[in-house]
Amino acid sequence: MASPQIVRVIDLETTGNAPPVHGVCEIGWQDVALGNDGRWELVGEGGSQLVNPGRMIPPVTQAVHHILDEQVADAPYWHDVARRVLDPYPRRIALAAHRADFEQKFCTAPLTHGADWICTWKCALRLWPDSPGFSNQMLRYWRRPHGIEHERGLPAHRAFPDAYVTAFHLRDMLNEASIAQLIEWSNLPGLLPRVRYGPDRGREWTEIDDDSLDGFLSDRDEDVRYTAEQELARRQNGGAVGRTREDWLLL
Repeated sequence: MASPQIVRVIDLETTGNAPPVHGVCEIGWQDVALGNDGRWELVGEGGSQLVNPGRMIPPVTQAVHHILDEQVADAPYWHDVARRVLDPYPRRIALAAHRADFEQKFCTAPLTHGADWICTWKCALRLWPDSPGFSNQMLRYWRRPHGIEHERGLPAHRAFPDAYVTAFHLRDMLNEASIAQLIEWSNLPGLLPRVRYGPDRGREWTEIDDDSLDGFLSDRDEDVRYTAEQELARRQNGGAVGRTREDWLLL
């Protein structure tokens, strides 16, 4: 019997956000597989592994994940852990993470054999634009995905609980859109449903005037620029004010 198609969700806890200056101190994972009924579901128990980052963990990051230097002192190093966790199956068809751009800094192509990535944050912007926020935990409590075990997804900001929560978002995304579509969206900048800051903060992009939109076209944030460019293109093509969920899926 053929092995099922699997997407492995991962989450990293690190000493900071800029390798090689910073390193991984924990990795967590949870698999999502395509069933015989054509539906995606979580499979297996998932897991986590502490990692020796090869440097001290700064207090500013310890305050987020609460991993201590003495807890990772005897743990294996990243190069002894990464490939075993990131490339475990012949039928693994992608890796996934919430804000996957961060994980990809550490999970480089040689470690993943060039795997495709799904960013559940970018896909949530497209599929669930009405959410009041798009953090992993905000989506969890706004959506309340079926089957999630509350305590198993805690504490937040530890590798397995975060991967477990993300896996429920991914499961529902895969049951709503194709894997090819999720990968395509993940390879683009984020398409933001609402303006993030400034006088128009919280407004939909269709609601701001042309002068405000022009200012965002040169914003330093790639996601803001991209979203402004898409809104400008919509206006130039005669788009009507207001955007349905289907409009966002087509952009």
